[in-house]
Amino acid sequence: MCTVTFLPKGKTSYILTSNRDETPKRAALTPMAYTVHGKEVFFPKDPLAGGTWIATDKKQFTLCLLNGAFEKHQHQPPYKLSRGIMLLDFFKYNNAQSFIDQYDFKGIEPFTLILIEDNGNLSATELVWDEIKLHVRHLDVTQPHIWSSSTLYPEAVRTERKHWFKLWLEEHDSFEQKEIIDFHKTGGKGDEWNDFVMNREGKVQTVSVTSIEKDLGYTMVYEDLLS
Repeated sequence: MCTVTFLPKGKTSYILTSNRDETPKRAALTPMAYTVHGKEVFFPKDPLAGGTWIATDKKQFTLCLLNGAFEKHQHQPPYKLSRGIMLLDFFKYNNAQSFIDQYDFKGIEPFTLILIEDNGNLSATELVWDEIKLHVRHLDVTQPHIWSSSTLYPEAVRTERKHWFKLWLEEHDSFEQKEIIDFHKTGGKGDEWNDFVMNREGKVQTVSVTSIEKDLGYTMVYEDLLS
């Protein structure tokens, strides 16, 4: 849930890729289709809380979650519900604006949620909840974007990771899913604590890479880095 990239591929196509940094003890279930609020949704499931960090209905919506808002916060449980369940609750709604206007975020731990909507025209929205206010930013879907979780990566490290991404973009005139997955597995400078595939003494590490490509159809690639 901690490193995410968005790559545009034409007017209605894109690749969204996420590295999940988590305790190795919290292994996820391989992605499959689930019925969520009456809709078929595809995602890898966190068996602890039953939620997820990335999901798509393969029709209109793709969502991806990062822990934390703008800066690292103090963890103060108990929380109302897990952020991974909040992501799935999105599928109660028919569009992003209804979710923004109607959902009660109070009592949820800070998060950043990337929400991509395709209703004939592609749009993307970044939602940042800081425990007090929901900050909404509409993204330019013609440009690449990168996010790193504030709970693990301070501002200086997030800036450096943006630089790695910028250098990778300079070497690519077009985008392929395999290539961005490879970058998510190799990006960095040999620093186990802060590379894209990170490992902090086995307590927190990159446990998987998930990539969703929307082109003529939808392709989800999931790589379990532990097994």
